[in-house]
Amino acid sequence: MREFDAGQFEIAVIGAGHAGIEAALSAARLGVSTIVFTISLDAVGNMPCNPAIGGTGKGHLVRELDALGGEMARAADECCIQYRLLNKGKGPAVWSLRAQADRRRYQERMKAVLERQPCLTVRQGEVVEIGVEDGRVSSVLLATGARFRVKAVILATGTYLAGRTIVGEWVEDSGPDGMHAAGRLGECLKKLGLPLRRFKTGTPPRVNARTVDFDEMEVQTGDELPVPFSYSTPDPPVNQAVCYLTWTTGETKRIVQENLDRAPMYSGLIEGVGPRYCPSFETKIVRFPDKRRHQLFVEPMGLHTEELYIQGFSSSMPEEVQLQMLHSVPGLRRAAITRPAYAIEYDCIDPLALTPALEVKALPGLYGAGQFNGSSGYEEAAVQGFMAGVNAVRKLKDLPPFVLSRAESYIGTLIDDLVTKGTNEPYRMMTSRSEYRLLLRQDNADFRLTRRGYEIGLVPEERLKAVEEKYDAVQREIKRLTHTGASPSPRLTEFLASKDTADAPGGAPLAALLRRPGIHYSELAPFDPGRPDLSADIAEQVEISVKYEGYIRRQEKQVEDLRRMERHRLPPDLDYLSIQGLRLEAREKLHAVRPADLGQAARISGVSPADVAALMIFLESMQDRQTEKP
Repeated sequence: MREFDAGQFEIAVIGAGHAGIEAALSAARLGVSTIVFTISLDAVGNMPCNPAIGGTGKGHLVRELDALGGEMARAADECCIQYRLLNKGKGPAVWSLRAQADRRRYQERMKAVLERQPCLTVRQGEVVEIGVEDGRVSSVLLATGARFRVKAVILATGTYLAGRTIVGEWVEDSGPDGMHAAGRLGECLKKLGLPLRRFKTGTPPRVNARTVDFDEMEVQTGDELPVPFSYSTPDPPVNQAVCYLTWTTGETKRIVQENLDRAPMYSGLIEGVGPRYCPSFETKIVRFPDKRRHQLFVEPMGLHTEELYIQGFSSSMPEEVQLQMLHSVPGLRRAAITRPAYAIEYDCIDPLALTPALEVKALPGLYGAGQFNGSSGYEEAAVQGFMAGVNAVRKLKDLPPFVLSRAESYIGTLIDDLVTKGTNEPYRMMTSRSEYRLLLRQDNADFRLTRRGYEIGLVPEERLKAVEEKYDAVQREIKRLTHTGASPSPRLTEFLASKDTADAPGGAPLAALLRRPGIHYSELAPFDPGRPDLSADIAEQVEISVKYEGYIRRQEKQVEDLRRMERHRLPPDLDYLSIQGLRLEAREKLHAVRPADLGQAARISGVSPADVAALMIFLESMQDRQTEKP
């Protein structure tokens, strides 16, 4: 193969899935010449696992990405066909938006956005090598011999890197949906010394809607008043589709148990580690042997296809076993498979090899994002791609890295977990991963992060002003409720009795009434003649802020404690192995991770509170020695 000089760009993004899209767009929108490569232009923005955006914890990521200036939320609002706000019966900390997407429409929309973006070139081609000169990234080479000179590379390879697809005894080297895998690039990364590992994910079968008996299933409609993902979407989205719920049976369980010897998960054929929180169906049967049945969600792939996705039925069983499993489920007894379920193994990096800016520590100019970093999910991938793109640009411009704290965002929590704690399985975001989830709600992501997006240059000033005006209105209303009382009256007494709460014979401040369980802001309108006309989102912020004021203050105190720790910066060249007050395990872990501050050091697995105290004492003594120098 003869190489040729194909041109020069500042940044190259390898992969145009959800991580690659956001990486390429954020870099190009910051004015840096960027090229994004994909094995197939028909796979841009693909949803090979399930055609949905959001979910518990994941919806928070999409909202945060939108507040920072990312693309996923806007694309979802244009292409999603059913919206549901999950966990509405619980507290606002765990409310999470999830929407069913039209898979092909989403792909077409994202491809068009990339193609129309100034400073961005979209290129089909397989990257087989990353060139390095003087210890830094210098170029990328395509299989065709085209070599592009670059200053930074973002790896967003998804499940393509040394991808291997498995259905029963059938195994093929490939990426998702039959695309060919990126094998030679994986060999290059190994030669460069990157610590790679093997992970696995799975997909469920798809079936033809014409062969499904929907009258045997439970209908799941979207929300009556859908809420959009993007804060900039002017009108509420419209639900255009319904989903269905069914259950597996004892017969389904028997079929799996009798064929476990043919299951690649248990025959030794699969080597990669799969996600614990999204297991294959056969793993569910083995892990929960006493459970009689499991939920399956039947969801459309789009408005212009008859394909349905069977969520909860991921598998790598042989195709004929999958067919038996499907036919044992109510509503699916006649179902015709259009695409069998499959498992896919792929290579990814140990995220402990990355900095908080998602740059490979041992190779300046090389960044990772998405499943390459050991995470799972479209949303986790998208936010990492965005952060990698921003940080690659900032390094080229000699600006400090853009790092979000876990106290201000789920994005910060996700990245901090990966680069500080590492992961031994595909990492999935959940609300339980955050210590500050009452502060990091999906409804207030604009309040938390719009200014950060403006500061890095990806949010326009008018949008920032709109957010500031919104929260000024929230504070004005909270102040008014605190100083405005509901007068005593038989009507108020009757209302409080209906809410099973104590009477207020002398009246009460409206804020005090709103803090009572079961009472909502809208219900106080009859006792509040001076109420301003507020939009629904402002009213929601007022109610949450008033009701949870005490809890919010407590978490704000925890955040201040964290920030106090983070103010203790650690020298990047600190020799942890020589610090005598640390245990051996702590020295090794600190040496490997090289935390940026004391807060990050405290979160490293294997570093105890006593080690943190010893490290603090060492830092103080080091500062004293420096002060004593003439």
